[in-house]
Amino acid sequence: MTRDIPLRPLDAAAFAPFGEVLEVSGPPDLLINQDLCGRHHDRARLDQQGGRLGISLFDATPRALPYELAMVERHPLGSQAFLPMHQNPWLVIVASDEAGRPGTPIAFRAAPGQGINFARGTWHGVLTPLAAPGLFAVVDRIAPAGEAKSANLEEVWFDTPWSIVEP
Repeated sequence: MTRDIPLRPLDAAAFAPFGEVLEVSGPPDLLINQDLCGRHHDRARLDQQGGRLGISLFDATPRALPYELAMVERHPLGSQAFLPMHQNPWLVIVASDEAGRPGTPIAFRAAPGQGINFARGTWHGVLTPLAAPGLFAVVDRIAPAGEAKSANLEEVWFDTPWSIVEP
């Protein structure tokens, strides 16, 4: 048995409690390169405790709807920005923190051209592209040598999975 969560479009206002939506909106903050490039400046709060920030490439297997959500995770020592290297929609799943445990998940469909930055400590689902390729650039905390993986990873498995469905 699963519990349904309706999928909704990703927008900055609804996502604000969990981080930032990374997209081009409105006029650029600055024109550069002989006025041929608009710079939309400083769109995410990158935040890490210890370690350093790095850019990694993730290549995730596409999933289909309805999508069964059995687990969420969070990273208490750093934010995570996901920047799609494709023009396909993908799922962004988050949950509020309720006394150290995830609350009811919320599911967003990111449109082509939208990335996100999860704030440090945000409960979220795993990387979930809806089509191939599932290639993303990820800006996140790189642990110092010798640090255990568990220092920046908490997972919670739900007793009853959730099902992410079309509304």
